Amino acid sequence: MIIGIPRETRPGELRVAMTPTNVAYWTEKNVQFLVQQDAGSAAGFADADYTSAGASVVKERTEVFAQADIVMQVQSFGANTVNGDDDLSLVKAGQVIAGMMDPLGNSEVANTVAKTKATAIAMELVPRISRAQSMDVLSSMATLAGYKAVLIGAAAAPRIMPMLMTAAGTLQPMRTLIMGVGVAGLQACATAKRLGGVVEAYDVRPAAREQILSVGAKPVELDLETESSEGAGGYAKEQSAEFLQRQQELMTEVLAQQDLVITTAAVPGAKSPILVTTDMVKAMKPGAVIVDLAAERGGNCELTELGKTVVKHGVTIIGPENLAATVATHGSEMYGKNMETLLGHIIDEDGNLKLDFEDEIIYSTVIAHDGDVPHTMMRDRLGLPALEVAAPEEVATPEKGTPATETTDSDTQNSDTSDISNTKAGDA
Repeated sequence: MIIGIPRETRPGELRVAMTPTNVAYWTEKNVQFLVQQDAGSAAGFADADYTSAGASVVKERTEVFAQADIVMQVQSFGANTVNGDDDLSLVKAGQVIAGMMDPLGNSEVANTVAKTKATAIAMELVPRISRAQSMDVLSSMATLAGYKAVLIGAAAAPRIMPMLMTAAGTLQPMRTLIMGVGVAGLQACATAKRLGGVVEAYDVRPAAREQILSVGAKPVELDLETESSEGAGGYAKEQSAEFLQRQQELMTEVLAQQDLVITTAAVPGAKSPILVTTDMVKAMKPGAVIVDLAAERGGNCELTELGKTVVKHGVTIIGPENLAATVATHGSEMYGKNMETLLGHIIDEDGNLKLDFEDEIIYSTVIAHDGDVPHTMMRDRLGLPALEVAAPEEVATPEKGTPATETTDSDTQNSDTSDISNTKAGDA
């Protein structure tokens, strides 16, 4: 069995799919690795590190695809919309491609890979079950996004985060509001608290209150009916337009008191809900900062511009893109562990490929195989006829707009990207 790790090609993507530590774990089990030259250099992993771990480093990308039985990527087909399709001509029939593929935002990726007769494993669709936690890339990357969002917001603010009592006077602590307490949101709460801020958080799910308190933040409680806000699998349900309008009205007064606001509500495969309108921005303090982790799906703030920092009505609004990639070393370590664990589910003790479609992890994540699309939800999104084979009983049917996994993250692939009205509990 040969595992290939090509260099990431999407602009700004600094992570690598597996680190030397992950490679060493599997080389001890007689699995071979081909790593493209400089694949890990941007994340701090030199070619020599991979060689020491037992991998072979090759110069050409074509060689990786030509020899590998399984190709591991961070942003693969579907997720890498800039130049990901350049690799299509390199894919072989029977080859396994595993990585983030944005299957809900770009469902056609299933058909695209199916035409090559390769197998596509979309890591965003890992089900949220206990034995799959260590391969949940959305949670891993959302953790980093939530942490980094606080640092970006604090750096952009004209205030400091902690309270200071000095001979020159007392400086009041920065007031920070986190909107959506999935994985990204909870990490943002914890980070802002550690920096000394006064931290509040809001989420429509009643169960979120305890989670908010657990990280030292104060829950914001609005006069809203939230009984039906949480759906299957711990996801927040998509809410009605009337609910969102009432929510926005009540949040205006809360936002007016904040110095830093971090929004994390992303809907997998759909546009992010608007939580902060233009009128709400106008009501905020001059110098306040908004960091919109849902920017890649359109943004939670009406004035967000993806990849840009803009000042509107005296408020700085930041729309970061692919935040987890900016923490490339730890991002690669976490993602690599996710992929290391995945290999344990698709390689048997003799080092041969095994794809057991009665295993809910395989059933939930394989979106293309042997020239077809075996994934029930993907077939439905693509308008393909339903298959006669029943899904494993343990696989929960996701709510509309949510995968059978753990937001974000935005991220989404990159944000977690988290949830206030339309994402999964525990994730940005």
